[in-house]
Amino acid sequence: MGFLALHMQKMILIIDFGSQFTQLIARRVRELNVYCEIHPYNNLPNLENQVVGVILSGSPFSVNDSNSPNPDLSEYLGDIPLLGICYGAQFLVNSNGGIVKASKTREYGRANLISIDEQSVLMKGVSLDSQVWMSHGDTINILPKGFKNICSTNDVTNAGFEIEGENIYGIQFHPEVFHSTQGHIIISNFVVSICRSEQNWTPDSFVETTVKELKDKIGADKVILGLSGGVDSSVAAILLHKAIGSQLNCIFVDNGLLRKNEFDEVLKSYENLGLNVKGVAAKNKFYAALKGLKDPEEKRKAIGHVFIDVFDEESNKVSGAKWLAQGTIYPDVIESISVKGPSATIKSHHNVGGLPDYMKLHVVEPLRALFKDEVRRVGGSLEIPKNILSRHPFPGPGLGIRILGDVTEEKVQILQEVDYIFIEGLKNDGLYDDVWQAGSILLPVQSVGVMGDERTYENAVALRAVTSTDGMTADWCHLPYEFLAKISNEIINKVKGINRVTYDISSKPPATIEWE
Repeated sequence: MGFLALHMQKMILIIDFGSQFTQLIARRVRELNVYCEIHPYNNLPNLENQVVGVILSGSPFSVNDSNSPNPDLSEYLGDIPLLGICYGAQFLVNSNGGIVKASKTREYGRANLISIDEQSVLMKGVSLDSQVWMSHGDTINILPKGFKNICSTNDVTNAGFEIEGENIYGIQFHPEVFHSTQGHIIISNFVVSICRSEQNWTPDSFVETTVKELKDKIGADKVILGLSGGVDSSVAAILLHKAIGSQLNCIFVDNGLLRKNEFDEVLKSYENLGLNVKGVAAKNKFYAALKGLKDPEEKRKAIGHVFIDVFDEESNKVSGAKWLAQGTIYPDVIESISVKGPSATIKSHHNVGGLPDYMKLHVVEPLRALFKDEVRRVGGSLEIPKNILSRHPFPGPGLGIRILGDVTEEKVQILQEVDYIFIEGLKNDGLYDDVWQAGSILLPVQSVGVMGDERTYENAVALRAVTSTDGMTADWCHLPYEFLAKISNEIINKVKGINRVTYDISSKPPATIEWE
């Protein structure tokens, strides 16, 4: 559940049937400064009088499957406006006696609206011939009694409908995706005009409400927070500091897998923000635990275990500490309560509300209601310096998962030098802020090269830079050839042990942003 929902924040409830686009629905609602939460259809919470509207998501299921989602929505039907999208629309038709059948041709991709009911509040302001995005194998053949058609495309007669006399609507296309060019108008019509939502979900209001809640929740207790140098933990720290001041104790661990000079630079920047921060040098413990490990999951777990041991040891030095603060954000929460249970492990990285049994601390997660871009906007409201807010995401295990194969201190030092040249180059050429995330990967590959008159047999590195909004999907960044040539030349000339540089042009999906 979102952090503010506990205190009666009015919201749009998004019921998730497993669509790949569900998070996009939430993002579009949040862009209207309206709070919303995603909950799986098979685990709906008791939200009392907080819900002002309901959106049903799409789904990989067919309504005609015997095991398709079939929740009881009686609590929400009647007084509360409801919008079904794709599967959600088909579910409304099917459960009210209409007919949904498999389409003869799969309706997927761009389409254009050839008819629109201009009297429909949902379709107000949408242009005839407006482009929409279809993604379904079934289609609505016959609408139930009392259902009224409000839009069509060439191939889909019942592209949208409303129930006469009720605030219930359905559309077979996806208004939340970029390819539905006026989809934002439809979502705004539903959320603002039909649901009459208050557009008060702003960074300033979040800070004001959250600071008050943190004060009430924590009281005079001490809180421990593990800082990473990243945006999420930094914003969480400043938010807590604003609420409880010196009761917050921050710990920044040098695991020996950070970027070049990062430990000292980040520690200094935190101290300049007035935070009570303790730096802990522990790289030798991490190197010892990683010795001989090559499997990425084993490396992640080893790094995680040592971090917890070091963090626990340091936490015990803070007398009277009762809370552990974490920089958990909303995508982490959604992942942990997905329709099919926690998603299949791609890689171990998020610890949502979980602690080892021996750490007797309560968890506080002040950012758990926010998407990544919202975290940055809240940071702006808190006047956190741009050099912290604009930092690229960096994986918790650090360079340990950017060194493919076993990790040694020598390899870390080589990769730190390569990474430093790449990142500083992006900054110096004004490219850093155009990139969501960038990094270097040391490959377990050696190749022949020539330096001067000598033959070399040294390591290869891959450079990676992607563009994204929230990391859920990403495209490789089309950096200028001249820049890549300059950086490649500088790396090979300055970093001993490297004689070949490659550039990764894979997108997510199918590739992940990190290699391990």
